[in-house]
Amino acid sequence: MKIVGIAGSNVGSKTRIAMDYTLNKAREKYPDAEIILLDLAEYEIVFSDGRNYWEYDGDTKYVTETIMGADAIIIGTPVFQASIPATLKNIFDLLPVNAFRDKVVSMVVTAGTAKHYLMAEQQLKPILAYMKAHIVPTYVFIEEKDFYRKEIVNDDILFRIERLVDDTALLVDAYVKIRQAKDAEYDF
Repeated sequence: MKIVGIAGSNVGSKTRIAMDYTLNKAREKYPDAEIILLDLAEYEIVFSDGRNYWEYDGDTKYVTETIMGADAIIIGTPVFQASIPATLKNIFDLLPVNAFRDKVVSMVVTAGTAKHYLMAEQQLKPILAYMKAHIVPTYVFIEEKDFYRKEIVNDDILFRIERLVDDTALLVDAYVKIRQAKDAEYDF
């Protein structure tokens, strides 16, 4: 199983802290999985201009091809202006419409206040559904108050991150079995 985590902003630290914890938990629970973090702050990614993702080069090509090769994607995103960051939206624009077909996608959202809780429901999930993702229904929402000195200090959040990792891996396994059963129906 190949899991790709995306820290979906080029500024701030809380989303990266949350994604580091999430992917470390995934490595601990699923040591055989290949797990990669794409922190968008570490890459020079061009704006989408309508080309196919494989026609780009450099960091843009690496990031898009890594995402396309994943079985599961855990998207970490902050909330900016009650929406997703432009950096993350650009990644979606670089990918084809069916980019997430047969991929399980889960989310970790960081925000300053609880007022932005529905951003994932009303903005992020529709984009992922449009791109054909198998979306993990629940996501982890982390507020400013859940961090202290660059650590997540809310035990409930830590438990929910662990559950999100398990749900993501279980859904990948379930969809693999479903596809295998469906393929076995054909005689060729």
